[in-house]
Amino acid sequence: MKKTIVSILKTNPERVLDDIGKLMNMAGVASALNPEATTILKDNISWHYPLLSANTTPWQLEGTIRGLKQAGLNDLVAVHNNTVVTDPFKGGRLNKLSPIYRNNGIPERYNFLAEDITWESYRPKAQMRVLDRIYPGGIRIPSFFHGKNIVHLPTVKCHIYTTTTGAMKNAFGGLLNTHRHYTHSVIHETLVDLLAIQKEIHPGIFTVMDGTFCGNGPGPRTMIPVEKGLVLASSDCVAIDAVAAKIMGFDPMKIDYIRLAHEDGLGVGRVEEIEVQGEDISEMNFQFSVGDNFASRFGDLFWFSPYKKIQKLLFHTPLVYLFVFGSHIYHDRIWWPFVGTRIMETIRVNTEWGKCFEGYKEE
Repeated sequence: MKKTIVSILKTNPERVLDDIGKLMNMAGVASALNPEATTILKDNISWHYPLLSANTTPWQLEGTIRGLKQAGLNDLVAVHNNTVVTDPFKGGRLNKLSPIYRNNGIPERYNFLAEDITWESYRPKAQMRVLDRIYPGGIRIPSFFHGKNIVHLPTVKCHIYTTTTGAMKNAFGGLLNTHRHYTHSVIHETLVDLLAIQKEIHPGIFTVMDGTFCGNGPGPRTMIPVEKGLVLASSDCVAIDAVAAKIMGFDPMKIDYIRLAHEDGLGVGRVEEIEVQGEDISEMNFQFSVGDNFASRFGDLFWFSPYKKIQKLLFHTPLVYLFVFGSHIYHDRIWWPFVGTRIMETIRVNTEWGKCFEGYKEE
């Protein structure tokens, strides 16, 4: 039986690009991806503002591109999505990812622009847990994704709705359209359905996860970045999410999306069944906790409490724009200028990773 491998290394800014390539080889990137297929790079911009731990880092992206090319995978394309609180164009610029794509000759496409990517109805072969009920008119996915490898680029961080977020959650924006918020009250089951679909449409799936700074608190945006200097890789989305959850201090099998995916045979969620190569994680426990913010209190009320009965009134009608506006005010006009900018200034001045980030060009 083929072993499930998650590789994890302690690194620093001087050697991180080489370490990512080494990490990818340890996790079997060459055998995980189809060399004849185009490979989609799916970065993770949880927020357009450059808060380390919230978004794909430039060294994570650059190291992954180098690792893929060294493995003979040269046909690369980036696919981006947007959310109600994220501008992907601004995010690519402020997080210093766009210049890396340009310098490597990698085209960038956007799943919300009709001229870039069209959407089509898809009937999964796997039994769906929830998506067929949420979208009774048919599940729609980007036609561009069929037959292409995908490489996910998440970070090690907490999430207000799913406890942790990583490789499995990274498909949420790419595979679902602007009505993906319909799934929030069944988000764990949704992520399992999306992984089942990915396994049907992609000939290869791989993940490189950044843990140089890990996000503690009510993520995926309003977090406290904690410097850990780690990078992880695996061809098993469930396993890498389980290892990330374990080192953050959570029991992976008590996180529903990991447990359900394990039970459905979509990956390995039990850390004791995973071959962890590189660092010894047996004593790693960051003692992270999710906590609450304005968005999580609102979500608990309308996604998971008895008030969820009025979801369709609030989120399937133009009333949803009131909540979009509220989210923008909270995240962009309050938290970022009064909290986030101070955190990032401290990181820039006091850490080698912050200086490394500053060394990348915005444009």
